[in-house]
Amino acid sequence: MVLENKYTLESFDPQVLREYDIRGIVGKNLNENTAYTIGRTFGYIVKSKTSSGSVVTGFDGRLTSPILHLALCQGLKESGIQVIDIGMGPTPMIYFAHYHFNSDAAVMVTGSHNPKDYNGFKMVFQKHSFFAQDIQDLKKLVNSDLEVLKGTIVKHDITDDYANRCLKNIKIKNELKIAWDIANGAMGEIIDKVVSKLPNTENIIINKDVDGNFPSHHPDPTIPENMQQLIKTVLDNKCDLGLAFDGDGDRLGVVDNQGRIIWADQYMLILSKEIAELYTNPKIIMDIKCSKVLFDELKKMNCEPIIYRTGHSHIKEKMKKVDSPFSGEMSGHVCYGDDFYGYDDAMYVALRLLRVLGNQHKSLNEIILEYPKTYSTPEIRIDVKEDRKFKIIDEIKKRLSDHKGDIIDIDGIRIQNDLGWFLIRASNTQNQLTCRAESTKKENLLSLIGLIEEQLLLSDINFKFNA
Repeated sequence: MVLENKYTLESFDPQVLREYDIRGIVGKNLNENTAYTIGRTFGYIVKSKTSSGSVVTGFDGRLTSPILHLALCQGLKESGIQVIDIGMGPTPMIYFAHYHFNSDAAVMVTGSHNPKDYNGFKMVFQKHSFFAQDIQDLKKLVNSDLEVLKGTIVKHDITDDYANRCLKNIKIKNELKIAWDIANGAMGEIIDKVVSKLPNTENIIINKDVDGNFPSHHPDPTIPENMQQLIKTVLDNKCDLGLAFDGDGDRLGVVDNQGRIIWADQYMLILSKEIAELYTNPKIIMDIKCSKVLFDELKKMNCEPIIYRTGHSHIKEKMKKVDSPFSGEMSGHVCYGDDFYGYDDAMYVALRLLRVLGNQHKSLNEIILEYPKTYSTPEIRIDVKEDRKFKIIDEIKKRLSDHKGDIIDIDGIRIQNDLGWFLIRASNTQNQLTCRAESTKKENLLSLIGLIEEQLLLSDINFKFNA
């Protein structure tokens, strides 16, 4: 590939350097020069710390992803990097390629679940997440004397390899009828390769064509309105379940045979039971937004639950430290380390769920009903000014420092008391606060919601829940 060097190094807008990745609005605070600069700076780090300097790259189906990817590759090449370009596909395929080629690093161009005018970059270095301070350190290199070197760019198609690895050890004994909602995201690039080899299944696929305009609905399965088309498909076709992906295929949404949304902290219960049968006292990490039911039921399964900070990067790094075979978070980032690589791959998680359901005789709805019933809010997101979100959390923490109940403040503030529990935290990826509440009684849930609304109002946020 020969690319004309039409790019220049450019200082980063501070707001695009996020906790887990680099993300912004294309044409406003992120452009081709941003991508090129990421290539040059990240490439410098990889080249200076490794002997070979190889980086896998790829991109999702957003309209701006191809041009950003070209600029990224040029920047990496001029850092002397051996670029392995796997083209368009879901983010988990990039993670897989990192292991498949045993590369030094990987960069994915993706806007994930954000609106279509957003885009960004997710990075991995030596099989560890490249995040937090690592990302902040890139801006220190922009004004450095970065030498222009001669690297290479080679294209590889690994879609078959990726699909086959996901399907490895997936055996389904009983017939299942499955609805898949690709949400016009990057998973559409490989979905046919997976379902064509999936045994004892009838598969109905909607919104398969990759389209960065996302014409059917926004590609975020944590928002109930985005799941309505899948729910209708499940009910109209009498499916056993529905599976939904976000824009870059690293988060999974689930609908049961009755058309009810099964949130990640609910389907993690089912997946954890299989893990509990395979391991002795396995450590399972759950993010701070997850249900207390998950925590309590994991203990009953003789698992060791660990409540941890929200964020797929944090979860994946914690998994390595404590040798966890399975972990996840409320947003649908779920990671397997037992028979997989320890990263968030929605397709692999979906297949593991199908393996469980396809080897017993209860419906998904019947399994979920076996667990304690609670009343809860979904993950509520509230827009705030970017420069205020963490300050608001600090204000709330100070006001609630002597509140009755158990206080967990590793990420925002979560309080558990006789009513149930509630959480208020700042998003690390968007200019938002996220809130949740849960109780075994509806009236107690309303009381918890009232506490959240009161605290928000004290910080000048007038927000009312639709309880």
